This record gives sequence, C-alpha cells and structure tokens, in this order.
Amino acid sequence: MPPLNVDLDQLVQQIDQDLPDADPLTKVGEARTQARALGDLGDQLIDHYVQAARADGASWSQIGDAMGVSKQAAQQRSTPGGRFARFTMRARHVLAVATERAREFQDAGVDTEHVLLGLLDDPDGLAAKVIVSLGVPLDTLTDTVRSAMTPGEGTPLGHIPFTADSKQVLKETADAAIELQHNYIGTEHMLLGLLRVPQSRAAQVLTGAGLDATRVRDAVAAALAGYQHKNKRS
Repeated sequence: MPPLNVDLDQLVQQIDQDLPDADPLTKVGEARTQARALGDLGDQLIDHYVQAARADGASWSQIGDAMGVSKQAAQQRSTPGGRFARFTMRARHVLAVATERAREFQDAGVDTEHVLLGLLDDPDGLAAKVIVSLGVPLDTLTDTVRSAMTPGEGTPLGHIPFTADSKQVLKETADAAIELQHNYIGTEHMLLGLLRVPQSRAAQVLTGAGLDATRVRDAVAAALAGYQHKNKRS
C-alpha cells in the first residue's frame, strides 16, 4: 500500500505562508500544534476502522491482534471521548496495563495500586523517569506494590470497573494537567493524581518510598522545564 499523501514540504510551506512574519520560535510552537493535530487525526482514522470492525462483528481480541496490542489495550485505546479524550497514547496504555494487573490479581475493580503498576511498567514514561530521578528504582517500587497486594476471589470476566479511589485519581489527574496549563494528560499527571488521593494504597506506597506530593510536583516541573529548554536549544 503506498504511503499516505502527507508531504513534509507542503506542511512547511503552509506554516511559512500562514505566518510569513513570525520568528522561528513562533513557528516551532505552530509546528507542535500541527503535529498534535496530525496525531489526533491518526487516532480518529484508527477509531473509524475500529468501529467499522466492531460493526462487522470483530471481537476486541481480534482488533487487538490487528493493532498489535492486547485486547484490554484496544478497548482502552478506543474509549470514545469523555474523561480519556485528552489522555496521551502512553497514558491510555498505562490504564490498559492497570486493567490487566487487576485481572492478574483477580480483583473486581481497577484500583490505584494497579494504576501505579501501570506507570511503573513504562520506564520511558515521564512518571517513571521522575521516580527514578528521585532515587527510587522502579523494580524496588514494583516489588513493594506487589507485596502489599493480595489476590481477590475468582477471575473477573468482561469489563472491570474503576474503584472509587481510582475514579478520584482520574479526576485529580485531569485537574493536575489543567493546573500545569497542559491540554493533554500524560503519565506525569497520573503520578500527581495518585498522590492527590492520600488515602489510596498507591499514595501510601509512594509516600512510604519518600515520594511525597511536593517532591514529585517539583521534579515533574523540573523535568518539563528541561524538555522545553532542550527544545529551544535544538
């Protein structure tokens, strides 16, 4: 199949034409906006054919195989609008892993410790990098989380709902992104969201490892500032 008819030269020319008097940094910002729009368009393209496959009778397992992901990841990735609309692909994958961990531990709901395991499962995510930067090895924290968990009763079938604490974490995650003036929700916001529900088991594990809300918030801000500085230098 031939590549999509998206030409880099045309995109560059369009930005230069729309912003003829803008300085290079302004054009960097516009290019980032356009890139995000292209990513959103790609997501919509996938969603279109996922819904078409579902209408044709395809199972989530079959769709996951076609996408190269698990059944749960395909379901999470294709959640329409709502609270997951601004989640990055990496953040959505964390939720998919969290669902898989709930099933692994035979729990009836996706709880905060499952979400934390999802974050720790992605060493390239900003949340995991922040944790490591604060001197806590991912493997050590993973072992701590798992040792604090006890298997549930029976393997849950079908959809596994979020617990009340996890729903609160999702709300706090969105609030953290808003406070940082981000129009997306990434793994770093999820980490902050976990810590903003202090009664949750995930928050207790994190604070027990010395990862309190203030330290993590400062580390996230420093990491984001570092990325911005690097992009400006580049």
